[in-house]
Amino acid sequence: MDTKAASAGPAPTHLPSSTYPATSPYSKGARSSHQYFSLRWNNYQSNMTSVFHELLESQSFVDVTLACEYNSLKAHKVVLSACSAYFQKILLDNPCKHPTIILPADICFSDLQFIIEFVYRGEIDVSEAELQ
Repeated sequence: MDTKAASAGPAPTHLPSSTYPATSPYSKGARSSHQYFSLRWNNYQSNMTSVFHELLESQSFVDVTLACEYNSLKAHKVVLSACSAYFQKILLDNPCKHPTIILPADICFSDLQFIIEFVYRGEIDVSEAELQ
């Protein structure tokens, strides 16, 4: 049986992929007469990647500013923290509502844009010269 949830984008599909009698985690080992279902959201990773990228593009819910070379861009603390121990430490140590992180002088703004694109999409196309 398919169950579909409404959303602004493509509707995610939840499929009960298996049923099995199981012990409830709350019953302290007693057998329960309830069945438990394993639910799966098809395309979860691609959906989350797409949504985060759309939020970045629309500047929705951005809560951190990254600055270098007299330019800046906005991002999401949760995404930066998930992808970088460096950003995670900075953001945990400085719990500001909307911090501005000034990056080292050796980071050029175009490289920062490539890095953020890579973090949000998981892939990026760059020329061989830009890899340096």
